[in-house]
Amino acid sequence: MKRPIHLKINAQELEVVVEAGDLLLDVLREKLFLTGARRGCDTSHCGACTVIMGGKLVHSCLVLALSAVGQEISTIEGLETDGKLHPLQEAFIRYGAFQCGYCTPGMILAGKALLDESPRPTEEEIKRSLDGNLCRCTGYQKIIQAILAVAEGKV
Repeated sequence: MKRPIHLKINAQELEVVVEAGDLLLDVLREKLFLTGARRGCDTSHCGACTVIMGGKLVHSCLVLALSAVGQEISTIEGLETDGKLHPLQEAFIRYGAFQCGYCTPGMILAGKALLDESPRPTEEEIKRSLDGNLCRCTGYQKIIQAILAVAEGKV
């Protein structure tokens, strides 16, 4: 049975019609056309579908859209402001922290969630924050450097 719900995504109140079993990932991509979160493994192991919900990283491939009602949701599309990229987005470009780009939104959001919680993280804390986000292209070192650069105010 379909029903309308209200979601707060990227600081906007949005209404969308969902069914009880609709996943947040599918609602974001197919109904709201926010395609930064991507379908990867469907088991929460790859992180391609990562969003920030209620201040915490979540894998949107495992979250029912109905459970997101009343939560503040941030996607990669919500990071730029007035046409200006977020410092993490800038750092990923500057440090060459991506290749194919498939994992990049999840990596950037993992970095943002960490920096929101701990503005001056250690390299070890950054590595732990990236757990659950797989990259098959970069080897992670440039991703870590980009996040560190933002933490150190270099970007």
